[in-house]
Amino acid sequence: MSKRVLVVDDEKLIVKGIRFSLEQDNMEVDCAYDGEEALEKARENSYDMILLDIMLPKMTGLEVCQQIREFSQVPIIMLTAKGEDMDKILGLEYGADDYITKPFNILEVKARIKAIMRRTKKDDKQAERSGSITVGDLRLDCESRRVFINDKEVNLTAKEFDVLELLVKNPNKVYSRENLLNLVWGYEYPGDVRTVDVHIRRLREKIEETPSEPKYVHTKWGVGYYFQV
Repeated sequence: MSKRVLVVDDEKLIVKGIRFSLEQDNMEVDCAYDGEEALEKARENSYDMILLDIMLPKMTGLEVCQQIREFSQVPIIMLTAKGEDMDKILGLEYGADDYITKPFNILEVKARIKAIMRRTKKDDKQAERSGSITVGDLRLDCESRRVFINDKEVNLTAKEFDVLELLVKNPNKVYSRENLLNLVWGYEYPGDVRTVDVHIRRLREKIEETPSEPKYVHTKWGVGYYFQV
């Protein structure tokens, strides 16, 4: 079954080039040229991957990404012409899975897409074999990849869930930021350890009653992070 990808960029030549290249790999490609159109297509269709430019008419790519995360965990790769780290980290904060800086090599784009799709498939298979984990007020349903605090669902991004699941399944084990980056994002991921810090902070904001005094996800200063039972 062919994979379905949504490519979003207001530069039509870039969209045309990506579309042609992905179709050579037997992927089904939809296109959108502004934020509103992208959001509409993401709501109406089921995609295996979204390539999303940050600078878009009508709505920015970050706004689109944030709104998509309210109803879908589809993997999202941000495309940005800017090289500033804050743009990259901001994209990840809004729920993106990866980023690529323009100008890019189409072979790199295809490699990133395939790497994320492989990880997603692996995550799905692992989830099928896993059950539910309850620690205090926190409950992880690994099969549906949902998290509940006091039986109220908490909306996590795909990577936030991956980080939490790894920590919960290995209680009191301290993971360095480098370890978490490699285990959750993969060894081929080009980002740095600040990506981990951003996700831990966002995770605490969602699952901890007092994020500055965490009950579940703790910091081992100078070493890394761990889940305390």
